[in-house]
Order: sequence, then C-alpha cells, then structure tokens
Amino acid sequence: MLKIGELAKTTGVSVETLRYYERCNLLGSPSRAANGYRIYPNSAVNRVFFILKAKSLGFSLKDIEELLSLSVSRQSRTCGEVKSVAQHKLAEIEQKIASLQEIQHALVDIISSCAGGNRSAKDCSILEKLEAQG
Repeated sequence: MLKIGELAKTTGVSVETLRYYERCNLLGSPSRAANGYRIYPNSAVNRVFFILKAKSLGFSLKDIEELLSLSVSRQSRTCGEVKSVAQHKLAEIEQKIASLQEIQHALVDIISSCAGGNRSAKDCSILEKLEAQG
C-alpha cells in the first residue's frame, strides 16, 4: 500500500496529477487511512504507468478511461475493441500530420517569397501575404 506522496515519487508525477487522475476516474477511489490519507494499492503504480504511456501515444484522458475499462474487463472484451480505439487515435494523428504538412508548405511558400535582409519591412512580402484577404 502506498500513500499518495509515495505513489507520486515512484511514478514521477505530481500529487496534484494523481488527484486529477482520481477525479477523472482513471485511478479509482483509494482507501483512506484513519488519518484521512489516501492509500493506494501497489497496482496503482502500474495503472499510472499505463496512463503515462497512453498519454505519450497521444491518447486523451477519455480514450485512456476507455482503454482502462477494456483492460479491467479484458476477459469479456475483445482485442478488436482495443484495436478499434487505437485505430481511431491513429486516424486522428494522421489527420493532424496532414494538417501540419499543409501549414508547413504554406510557410515554406511565403518564406521563399521574401528576400529578407535589412530592408524596411514596409513592403515585406510575408506581411503582405498575411494581410491579404482570401
């Protein structure tokens, strides 16, 4: 059993983050010691690492809650359900990449049209393109 500070130290996240995860139903409600301190089971360490790993892969807290639910009830759930959640996240990431590539190309275009240098910015082509409507 771990106090919240011990869990924070073991996992490298702040106490406030752990309280937030608890409020989001990602950690569940810990038991309380006689003095009111939160007491987490040792399995909470693995759960926090699960959350951190999922976050690093771009999953939202809502996605993580769904994944945790699938993990807890894995005997009655299918691998296909888990894969569906991951595929949905991949599609979102691919859309973001495509959007960022469009932005990248637009920036390359306006930057390449600018001569740069020490001239006055009065006639700067980048500013002109940003100010142009449409």
